[in-house]
Amino acid sequence: MGSGRTLKFALCEVLQFAGLCVPLFIVMQRFAVIVAKVKTSVQPPRDGSTAYWLIVASSIAYVTSTALLVWVPMKYMVFVKKKFFIGRKKWRPVALVYVIVSTLPCFAFLIASSEIQINNNMTYDTFTELPVSLVLFSLICIDVVERIRHCRLTGHANDMERDADIPSTVLTHVEPVTPVSPITPAGPGPPVPGQAGQNPMQPGSGQRNDRNQNGPGARSEANGTLPGIQGNPGRPFSISGLSSRSASTSVYHISPYEYTGPLRFLCASDARADVFVDSFMFWMDTVEMVRVAGNPLVYYSGWVFPIYIFSYLSCLRVVVMPHSPLLPSLGVALQDFPFFFVRVGLIAIFGFVTPILYLIKNLLVCLAFVYFNFMTKLRVFNTERMFF
Repeated sequence: MGSGRTLKFALCEVLQFAGLCVPLFIVMQRFAVIVAKVKTSVQPPRDGSTAYWLIVASSIAYVTSTALLVWVPMKYMVFVKKKFFIGRKKWRPVALVYVIVSTLPCFAFLIASSEIQINNNMTYDTFTELPVSLVLFSLICIDVVERIRHCRLTGHANDMERDADIPSTVLTHVEPVTPVSPITPAGPGPPVPGQAGQNPMQPGSGQRNDRNQNGPGARSEANGTLPGIQGNPGRPFSISGLSSRSASTSVYHISPYEYTGPLRFLCASDARADVFVDSFMFWMDTVEMVRVAGNPLVYYSGWVFPIYIFSYLSCLRVVVMPHSPLLPSLGVALQDFPFFFVRVGLIAIFGFVTPILYLIKNLLVCLAFVYFNFMTKLRVFNTERMFF
């Protein structure tokens, strides 16, 4: 058992360290190639090998110093000095450090490579596929490892592993519903306790209160939840992240779909596998926005700056824990709202370089967030007589 945990711990650390180093090496190597091409194309031509190896050596020195001065001490504080990060159950220090020391330099060199080629009238490299995909894939791997490292990788997932970090398709928390007392018919007889002096049809009666609280006609709250049903969600449902919602751990486990036919093996579901789906879907909008920057018309223009800047800001959402209630607000503020205006500008200037679907998605997410979280609390929308 101890060797298995040690092997899993070593595997997670190797994957995270590779995600830290490999994107930096690839992006800075491509940047060094562009600088060397610029040096050899100027008049009179210069030797570009010196600049190339200087940038490569600088990248090696940066990764080494970052690993020794930032990454290793941070890991030591997380796993040994746990009291140093008192509130780390609400945020992820590993993801924060990665976004600062790896994703930020990569995006900065992508912008610098574009500016160098624009200033020297070159169209050599647009970083179309490998470097950009590698940066975002490493960010996804960091997210997956942070969420799945506390789960065992063999056997079935037990109840303790269905925590707030793992999404689940199983309803795991059921509150008992208070039964509704039957209405006593009119006639002589002893009064029913709790109903003396009350008309069942009056607003203050116990039957009316029970129906409003736990009956089938219960009115949902402004945030979409029903009173009397509580849960500690996993990654809150956020259309901006295209992520699933999970329930809290409890003693009840009721599957919404129970099929016992010959094809029941197709109903297989595991929360650990859902982590990979949830993590990739969480980044689809950011991936599409960064992909637009690879278009030659966009890459050799000033629109590279807002694209990469707002894409980096959207990456900061990974710092918040998946079960944090701040995640929907951050998704709208850091992703959907700025992405909407960037896409409107791109379509107005360059045409349909970005799909209309994502533009509609950003608009509807922003409108739905404002309406259901703020406007439904206004008096004009807060009435029980509407939409029954």
